[in-house]
Amino acid sequence: MNWNSKKVLVTGGASFIGSHLTEQLLALNAQVRVADNFSSGERKHLESLDCEVLEGDLLEPAFCDRSTKGMDVVFHLAADHGGRGYIDAHQVECSTNMILDGQVFRSAHRNGVEKIVFASSGCVYPTSAQMDVTKEVFLHEDMVTPPYEADDLYGWAKLMAELTLKAYHQQHGLQTASCRYFTVYGPRCTENHAVMAMIARGYLKLDPFEVWGNGEQIRNWTYVDDIVSGTIAAAEKIHDGTAVNLGTMERIRVKDCAKQVIETLNPGASIKLLLDKPTGPLNRVASNALAKELLGWSPQNIFTEGLQKTIDWYVHSKTTEQASVDLSRKLVGR
Repeated sequence: MNWNSKKVLVTGGASFIGSHLTEQLLALNAQVRVADNFSSGERKHLESLDCEVLEGDLLEPAFCDRSTKGMDVVFHLAADHGGRGYIDAHQVECSTNMILDGQVFRSAHRNGVEKIVFASSGCVYPTSAQMDVTKEVFLHEDMVTPPYEADDLYGWAKLMAELTLKAYHQQHGLQTASCRYFTVYGPRCTENHAVMAMIARGYLKLDPFEVWGNGEQIRNWTYVDDIVSGTIAAAEKIHDGTAVNLGTMERIRVKDCAKQVIETLNPGASIKLLLDKPTGPLNRVASNALAKELLGWSPQNIFTEGLQKTIDWYVHSKTTEQASVDLSRKLVGR
């Protein structure tokens, strides 16, 4: 796909991932419009970018129609979401994503959009397959089949959106693709995600250093630049609604991430395990074999290097006062 002068909408484009995607699309000479209600996205992320910004609520039909009108490609990242603390405690809010997604897709189709690329999630995978940390589990795309078993209402909304986009392709010929993001981190990420919460605790020199759960939970944290490159590759190479994992295959325990943060920011701090806190699935790691096959994509940032880059950004961009306020507010918020 030649992005030069392509008219592209990024919903949620002021968000962590959305702003990085917007930057990269502009670097490819696309004409980018951002639609955001700024409930969690930040205006400062867009200040230096030459893009059109529409502020409003995509749950409102008129605003959704205005946002998608005249666009060639829609990258749909907008969602009511947060970290595990938010997802567990705000099921009703997460359920509104089903309305939001359906409305964006319907409006985009009515306005003649050529392609929709959807930001899905590892939360669409069966939770029962992700609970044994003694097994080396890699989640393959073909594991998402009937009978479905997504992760809470957030995961069910993502799954329904994927299936809806497949239906739009099959019934109307609309080009669609879904990208299943796996635990994204990096500059601009907020403290409601585990990596950022741990960085904040280290930066604030907290001792004991709190870790949710027993620390044995396994994740494949994926650096934001890799997520963005994979999302753009999916827009270029997937047309039939296929969903593809974007994640590393590194198996990182939560407590090992905590130890690296402590060694870097607060040597000598002790770890305190909070066993009553929500953890989500205990063993969530993607297989990225299909992304390599279909997109020619593989992650370029190993976790230890990406974590250090993220720590450097955090330390240089936040005061301790701001970090303290953000950590206390965002652990269970947005």
